[in-house]
Amino acid sequence: MQIFGVDIGGSGIKGAPVDLDRGDLARERHKVLTPQPATPEGVAGCVVEVVRHFDWDGPVGVTFPGVVTGGVTRSAANMDKSWIGVDTAALLSRKLGGLPVTVLNDADAAGIAERSYGAAEGRDGTVILLTLGTGIGSALFVDGKLVPNTELGHLELKGHDAETRASVKAKEDGDLTWERWAHRLQKYLAHVEMLFSPDLFIIGGGVSRKPEKFLPLIQGIRADIVPAKLQNNAGIVGAAMAARPPKGRRS
Repeated sequence: MQIFGVDIGGSGIKGAPVDLDRGDLARERHKVLTPQPATPEGVAGCVVEVVRHFDWDGPVGVTFPGVVTGGVTRSAANMDKSWIGVDTAALLSRKLGGLPVTVLNDADAAGIAERSYGAAEGRDGTVILLTLGTGIGSALFVDGKLVPNTELGHLELKGHDAETRASVKAKEDGDLTWERWAHRLQKYLAHVEMLFSPDLFIIGGGVSRKPEKFLPLIQGIRADIVPAKLQNNAGIVGAAMAARPPKGRRS
């Protein structure tokens, strides 16, 4: 079965049909830049562009970098504040000509994908996936059950949101070496570990393609730390999984 997945990020919006039997993209993904300001109308137009690039006509799963409940976006740390309170599922469905749309937190989507097809497959206990990019997203699993919308990137670290110090954007904006950035990430992981005592950290986002650059530099963390197997496609795959029609219902 193929379902379409879209991953909305602070810098880019990417999507592709996903083969849910394999847990991988069925075609090469299409990406466009996130408009600035990242308003609902502007971003919705980009989502339509990504979906229409494939002439897709079926269910669509979409991630959003913030708290999402019942298809409504409740926070927008790295997006325009006009997103707060928007029924995003209804907005995107309308823009896509009535296609059924499911919306969920971006890191939760990545975690769902890694749980089924990636680094968390078969792992019980407490598992935390962190997506490092424009911000820091988080997905928390306890014995395979998702605790949604944790948004641990907004934990306080040295008086600031952790993502302003340990995200990939913070590394790039500060022109930090891998060593200095890994030290900041280590401090953040230690703080999260103190609060949740996870058995496993999974590091996702684009930086998961370069684990050799920073993971060996992180010391003193009890939990296992591994890169996401699906790398930066995890959000697309998880979005498609969330949009899969229930068994017995035709899409």
